[in-house]
Amino acid sequence: MKKTHRTILMIVIILIVLLFIFKLFNIQNIILKIIYPIKYSEYVDKYSYENNIDRLLIYAIIKAESNFEPNIVSNSGAIGLMQLMENTAKEIALKSAYKDVTKESLFTPEINIMLGIKYFSSLVSYYNGNISLALTAYNAGIGNVSKWIKNGIIRDDGKDLENIPFKETNTYVRKILRDYQIYQEIY
Repeated sequence: MKKTHRTILMIVIILIVLLFIFKLFNIQNIILKIIYPIKYSEYVDKYSYENNIDRLLIYAIIKAESNFEPNIVSNSGAIGLMQLMENTAKEIALKSAYKDVTKESLFTPEINIMLGIKYFSSLVSYYNGNISLALTAYNAGIGNVSKWIKNGIIRDDGKDLENIPFKETNTYVRKILRDYQIYQEIY
């Protein structure tokens, strides 16, 4: 056997062994769980359950908003894990049992997650259970979404996401829906 044939045969054998090991130890799932983690589950599970929102959708939102970094602040001033604006958080808090919202308190994971889920839940209710429209409003605001629906830019069933005029929001909604599906597959 020539040297090149042996080399090719060795490469093929190594690849087969690696694929076998990869499958045997379910490495793909391990890698996906690193990329798509479950963090702050005590808060996400509790408040998702209380607000009748799928916890895996909340993980996808947190991943997109902050990548699970509780001390992050966006250029627009959105704070924490679920990237809440201080005024929005205060409005949501007024409707709940938690009243002491400050900018600093929004860096606390439990408070941020509790208020973020309450806010998202209110958007889901506002849009009659339509997750796509709720996500669009979570990013772009109810006013923009209402205007887009009124002007026929997007439909009120949320099935024409490609027409969302803000590129950032368009990408955001698609990313969360994709990540939500991935979370559903691995958890």
